[in-house]
Amino acid sequence: MQVRKVSRIRVWAIVVLAASAFAFCGGGTALADEATTTGNRVFFRGGYGDMLSDRAGELITDGHGAAGKNDGNGGYYIGGGTELMITKDLWGMVPGVALTGEIGLEFKRWSSRDVANVDTTGVTGVSNGGVSKVQLTMLTVSVAPKVKFRQGTDFQPWVIPAGLDFHVISPTSSQINYLDIGVQFGGGAEYRVWKELWLGLDSRFHLASNQTNTVNNFWTAGVYGAIGF
Repeated sequence: MQVRKVSRIRVWAIVVLAASAFAFCGGGTALADEATTTGNRVFFRGGYGDMLSDRAGELITDGHGAAGKNDGNGGYYIGGGTELMITKDLWGMVPGVALTGEIGLEFKRWSSRDVANVDTTGVTGVSNGGVSKVQLTMLTVSVAPKVKFRQGTDFQPWVIPAGLDFHVISPTSSQINYLDIGVQFGGGAEYRVWKELWLGLDSRFHLASNQTNTVNNFWTAGVYGAIGF
């Protein structure tokens, strides 16, 4: 009788432990699912940018060099956008590797000089005035796929294999063209600082098709902050 009682106690103990383990695992899964983020982000970024070719010697940028050249290459950029999760595991093929879609808006202000312009007497032959600062700027709207690694961790590197750019240059080219298209390639990494607040490093190269009859290729490197939602 005593042996049977001990056996029953052992059986019940095993059942209770199994039930407890099942409940614990089930609860843990629910909590993990509840805590799993969507992977969507809103971000703001800024840093240094550099054109591969300056815009010196153009009619509107410096009056064909009539009073010095507007030949600055470097500058700064600021921008922002959103990043939307498409798949967290490449549609079940590669766990931990996600694909997102990024939509971005970015403003660049390149180094500018006090030079002649289309309002300068030496360029137009009309008494309009002397030199003034002609500011070189560019606005870029982009759509790009972003491959992100180490999903589910606080540190996530990423790459952009190729994205689509739409550029607006200012001033316009000598032929009064200001719209261009191109591709971008990039890479970086981000770290979760607190809850859904992320900080990251960002570097990109933009290759333009130069439809403005100017060379609009450039690269950027900087930092960004992102908020998950």
